[in-house]
Amino acid sequence: MMKLTPLPAGLRFTDPATLVATWFGSGLLPKAPGTWGSLAALPPALLLAWLGGPAALVVAAALAFALGIPAASRYASAKGKEDPSEVVIDEVAAQWLVLAVMPLAPVAWGAGFLLFRFFDVLKPWPVSLADRKLKGGLGIMLDDIVAAAYAILVTLLVRHFTGAF
Repeated sequence: MMKLTPLPAGLRFTDPATLVATWFGSGLLPKAPGTWGSLAALPPALLLAWLGGPAALVVAAALAFALGIPAASRYASAKGKEDPSEVVIDEVAAQWLVLAVMPLAPVAWGAGFLLFRFFDVLKPWPVSLADRKLKGGLGIMLDDIVAAAYAILVTLLVRHFTGAF
């Protein structure tokens, strides 16, 4: 049986900050919580894309970003860490942005997932700069949005030069 990451003192699983910051507990799964959070973003993304297309994904990403800032800040403060790994709402918002530029097809969404995870883990400049310099909930959220921008840029370049995606 998998052992979940324990919650910080003073926060319960049902606390809205915990639910949002950990994306309903997906960030509490052991080993690679950012990947779990990105995976947990896919089913609601599919529903959003079916219901409202790319615009719905962008609006949802903006909402996740706005809600994620105070939730991540509160969770990080309770944990006593600047950027606890179990906070994955940043991956959710960023993943939705990347998927907004992808056609609704399994291979394209798989590529979007992998591209985002690649840039989120690699943290090329300015992702690394945002990760190091920006603090609090905004800093937690923003480095993943910059990683998403890299994934979107690569997607648009591949589309332009090859016609794929």
